[in-house]
Amino acid sequence: MNFNNTLYKLKISIQQHWDSFINQVPDIIVSILIITIGFLFSNFIANLFRKTISSKTQDPLMTNFLTKAVKLGLIILVVMFALKIAGLGGIATGLLTAAGASAVIIGFAFKDVGENFISGVILSFNRPFDVNDTVMIGDIFGSVKTMEFRYTKLKTFDGRDVYIPNSDIIKKAVYNYTEDGFYRLDFIVGIDYDDSIDLAKKVIIDTVIKTSGVIDTEDHQSFVTVDSLGVSTVNLKVIFWTKTKEYKRGALEVKSDVIRNVKNVIIKNGLNMPADITEIKLYGSQDSIPVTIKNG
Repeated sequence: MNFNNTLYKLKISIQQHWDSFINQVPDIIVSILIITIGFLFSNFIANLFRKTISSKTQDPLMTNFLTKAVKLGLIILVVMFALKIAGLGGIATGLLTAAGASAVIIGFAFKDVGENFISGVILSFNRPFDVNDTVMIGDIFGSVKTMEFRYTKLKTFDGRDVYIPNSDIIKKAVYNYTEDGFYRLDFIVGIDYDDSIDLAKKVIIDTVIKTSGVIDTEDHQSFVTVDSLGVSTVNLKVIFWTKTKEYKRGALEVKSDVIRNVKNVIIKNGLNMPADITEIKLYGSQDSIPVTIKNG
């Protein structure tokens, strides 16, 4: 008898839940439609927002970041509204309540995610680089391509894609090589000890300044200085500026031209660029070494 009563109650309970589900089907269908339309509407608003922001700023990183933030916010509102229409408002309220009550736990569990997101917000408004700027972050050297909620993407000059957490960018020193469009380059050239340093400096700096692509102004002056006394050469350091927004090729091509022109002018003016001196020592019973000199 007890078994039959239990079975009967279970049947009644299932029937009630089924009837309740059937009654909610129209609301669930409406909710699905709201979510579908909401996603389409969010995309439309996000694209409209992107065009509006793009017309007011030439900053693609900020435009991309703010557009995604707006889209995400709209999607969350649509989902919460759809849950309420489906009669699941309690679930939506419960999710918000649980999120608020467990904010500390979630904060510790997703510390890195939250830290990167907040760093991304900070960087979107106040950051040390723009798209295609050449930067060094830590020991990573490359060109900035995109900035997302959690990371910034760099393209290194050897072809690798590097994704750097935004929190690292906030904490580490960022070296921007192209922010003002000027980049300083240098190289070492050695001359013979018997050569005139003043003459070498004069002909070198004249040649450097005349090389196409080299900038020589009051704020960006090119100059030559004695760097060190080597084993067989007096080493001169040639320092010059070039205006470029594209480090990996533009600046390096200018440097190549400068080095070629400096080498030619040194030879033209009778100056020498000797090779390093090699010392040969004899050990044990060895008292000579055969040497043959041929005229090329």
